[in-house]
Amino acid sequence: MNRRSILLSATGLVLLALAPLNADPQGYLLRVMCLVLLFAAMGQAWNIVGGLAAQVSLGHAAYFGIGAYTSTLLLGHFAVSPWIGAVSGMGLAGLFAALLSLPTARLTGHYFALATLAAGEALRVIANSWTSVTGGSSGISVPYRPGNSIWYLQFADLTWYYYLFLAALLLVTGLFWAIKRSAFGYRLCALRQNEEAAEVIGIDTYREKLLASILSAVITAFLGTLYAQFQFFFDPDTIFSLANISVKMALIAILGGVGAVFGPWAGALFIVVVEEGVNTAFGSAAAGLSQFAYGGLLVLMVLIEPRGLFRLAERLGLKFRRVA
Repeated sequence: MNRRSILLSATGLVLLALAPLNADPQGYLLRVMCLVLLFAAMGQAWNIVGGLAAQVSLGHAAYFGIGAYTSTLLLGHFAVSPWIGAVSGMGLAGLFAALLSLPTARLTGHYFALATLAAGEALRVIANSWTSVTGGSSGISVPYRPGNSIWYLQFADLTWYYYLFLAALLLVTGLFWAIKRSAFGYRLCALRQNEEAAEVIGIDTYREKLLASILSAVITAFLGTLYAQFQFFFDPDTIFSLANISVKMALIAILGGVGAVFGPWAGALFIVVVEEGVNTAFGSAAAGLSQFAYGGLLVLMVLIEPRGLFRLAERLGLKFRRVA
């Protein structure tokens, strides 16, 4: 990282730290800012397996839901802190990812995507049917603790959630950056470029993809706990949602720039802000109009620059320098 990049990163961090100070601590704007940070972290978690290992997963909602349900059930039945519940959820998600990846890690392309999609949908159906534990389609509420509590990850002021999600995003991004520059990351890069050639030079591609899937699942489960503590209520169709969790995580990474360190940051900012803006503008106009407009904007964005927002910024910067 050169001096210019360090200066830009430091400036960006200062702006992010100052951003919520003038916002209403209970307002809609701050809530959207929290969601941008949380979904950016989720996209970054997906980027480990989708960006570095080139395994397009459509089942990350399974890990997300495992994390949310584990911490919520432990808190509700045994008053266990969500921090401990998050660790338990991460363990379960890692185990589930290992069991899922053992037979599917050798799959590639749409075969792997369909296998992971089926796993996420299976958990959604099980959660809907297992009413005595999950509450079924009626959903489950996170037990409320008044005041601000770091131990229980519950805050009356959204500013606390903002800084919590910002810390999570920085942590996941730092981990992604460290993996990308490590020997493990170079092995993943090699198999992404050419899996057969990577095997010829001695890389165990099966093991590397398995490790990437487990690591991505563990991080996603932790973020599921944060989401549950932020929303206070969820149901199986929400937490295991294909469109709103699995596909959205992949879209954020792909639209921002798959494999890029700051790609999910740009992707989450674009997708969450556009989604919220379109829902606000067209949500009451006609049923489905907001989703249609949101989908149209995404298609337009992909047609303009399919390699992501970072590539688009590079193209615009190059044109600007030529004109200047």
